[in-house]
Amino acid sequence: MEYKGEFGDSISAKVNSVSGLSGDAQVIGHWTAICRGPDGNVKWRDEWENIVVNAGLDHLLDATLSAGTQITTWYVGLTDGTPTIAAGDTMASHAGWAEVTSYTEAARVTWVDGGVSNQSVSNSANTATFSINATATVGGAFLVSDATKGGTTGMLYAAGAFSGGDKTLGSGDTLDVTATFTSAAV
Repeated sequence: MEYKGEFGDSISAKVNSVSGLSGDAQVIGHWTAICRGPDGNVKWRDEWENIVVNAGLDHLLDATLSAGTQITTWYVGLTDGTPTIAAGDTMASHAGWAEVTSYTEAARVTWVDGGVSNQSVSNSANTATFSINATATVGGAFLVSDATKGGTTGMLYAAGAFSGGDKTLGSGDTLDVTATFTSAAV
């Protein structure tokens, strides 16, 4: 049997997918920073989302699916004003930002997670608190596997800039930083 097409005929194909199945997933970090003055009153608050940098994504896959070594302790660091975060950033190379170290803690503050629940993990029960000891401009935060304040080693997992722009910290202020990471199918 031979089919002869005529002017105006069309052929189409349709692929039906199973509803609810998707190969897409995303990992998002949602951060909150609350600055309190020496009197304990809130001076400012900001919330933002970060990117999980390429090295962080590689580590996530390596430690969960490829028998890589899990990193069990993470630290929060602060970025300077107007940070430009790039997917290729590492602790050794991040041209768009520098670390702020104007706080009394001898090392970066430990990020203490509360365990995974509903595809999220957070330090909301134990925020990372920085005791500010000098005037500084801060523009965001990052999560890294090395505690060395101002250091350039360790696994950079994620970094992000404040949504409300740069903020000023003064001596005697405290800065509480919460980071919640969620992985979800999209």
